[in-house]
Formats: sequence, structure tokens, C-alpha cells
Amino acid sequence: TGYRGTIFKPGNHPVANISPLGKRAGAQRNKLHLLRELDQGVLDRLGRVDALESAIANYETAARMQLAVPELVDIRDESQATCQLYGLEADDKHRRTYALECLLARRMVERGVRFVEILGPELEARHNRWDAHKLLVENHTLNAGIVDRPIAALLRDLKRRGLLETTIVVWAGEFGRTPFAEGDGVGRDHSPFGFTIWVAGGGFRGGMTYGATDEFGYHAIENPVEMYDLHATILHLLGIDHTRLTFRYGGRDMHLTDVHGRVVDGMIA
Repeated sequence: TGYRGTIFKPGNHPVANISPLGKRAGAQRNKLHLLRELDQGVLDRLGRVDALESAIANYETAARMQLAVPELVDIRDESQATCQLYGLEADDKHRRTYALECLLARRMVERGVRFVEILGPELEARHNRWDAHKLLVENHTLNAGIVDRPIAALLRDLKRRGLLETTIVVWAGEFGRTPFAEGDGVGRDHSPFGFTIWVAGGGFRGGMTYGATDEFGYHAIENPVEMYDLHATILHLLGIDHTRLTFRYGGRDMHLTDVHGRVVDGMIA
């Protein structure tokens, strides 16, 4: 659980209990000090206990987050030009939400957060994020309008701050959509046979397209890349050999790409 992500919600209090309840500045510090002494006393008597050590680590992480997160989400130090770049003044609330998510992502990267995942905002019941089994044109037009400007701003902002060279940005869904209609003719079904993912920064080649589908956009037929291959390539650019690194899970040593995956040299700068 030490590597599990923390869900942030838009607003001044993105994480529950991020602000200490104590009124006095030192009260929270004293509570944590006492808690640490009590926990250490149990460890001294019983020896190593994984559950207790995990709990101690969680408390310490939470304490550090109470110090770091309020400053992180306070964007008053961002210039008006930067806020406009991301689209924080947009009339549509969903565009404002996604703009804030992208801006916070850049602030996290600046502060050393190693993995950030951005999800599109929850839409009304009529639309899904991208899962367009119906109303595909309306759905994708809406979603593209929400994410287009903030993503462009994020890439530009990372680059001008010298962060894009060491940051890999991946934009992907779980699969593509079929080139033929589903149901009433205005939707598309899932398609795992050929779809597009784009990446930027972190050593990937820029301004190029790798691979192609058939004339119908259904199957990948030119330089097909499996998800295992993409993961292997990302790990390679992070300095990790996917064939050698293993992690212990369920009593077995597991590879991050199972028994598959190859580094795609044609995608690397």
C-alpha cells in the first residue's frame, strides 16, 4: 500500500483530513510524537509486525501530506498568463476542472511526485468520458473540447520549465473504437485490434507517427505495438530493464510486463 495513489478532488480540500483539527500549531506534532512512541513500544515488545510498521508509515506519510498539499493546491502564485494558458477562466465547468487538474499535475511534477494520473471530469448521465457506445460524435466532440487546451498547456508548460525532458506524458484509453456502427448506428463498440496512444517527452521521439492500421482503421498492420511493448519502452526510458526487474506478488516473482514485451527502438529519440 506504500505505493498506492491518493485521489485528489478539485477544490481547496482535495484530500480528506488534510488540515489538522488542532488549533495550536504544535498540537498535531505532539500527537504524532506520542503516537510514534506508543507504536515503537509495541515494536520493542513484539518485534517486527508488518501491519504495525505499515500503519506507522501511513501516519508519517499523512503528516507530510498535511504540510505539503495545502501549498501544492494553492495556485495564487501562478501568473494570470499561466492560468489563461490552461483555460482556468473557461465558461464550461468541466473545462475549468480539467484545466486545474493539468495545472496541479505540473505542480506535482515540479515538487518531485513521480507518477500522476489525470482523469477527465465526471459528465452528465447523457455522456461518458470516452466510452461512446452511443452518441459517438457528440460524446467525443464534448470530451475533446474539454481536454484539448489544458493538455496543450501542460506540454508547453513542462517544456518551457525544462521538465518535459525528464517527464513522460502518456495519453491513452483502455482500447479504441470500431470503425463500424454499433446498435442504433450512432455509437461504436470496443476495439482492441488497432487504436492510437500518444506519448511525449522523456526520451520519446517527437513529431512522428509509429505504425498504421488497415484502410478501415480496424487492425494494426504496420509496426504493431502491443501494450507490453509500450510498457517495456517506457520502463527502458525510465532506466529499468523490464526483463530483469521483478516484484514479489502472491508468492511469485512477477515481471512488470509478464513474459512479453520488447523495447521499440523506433519510438526513442
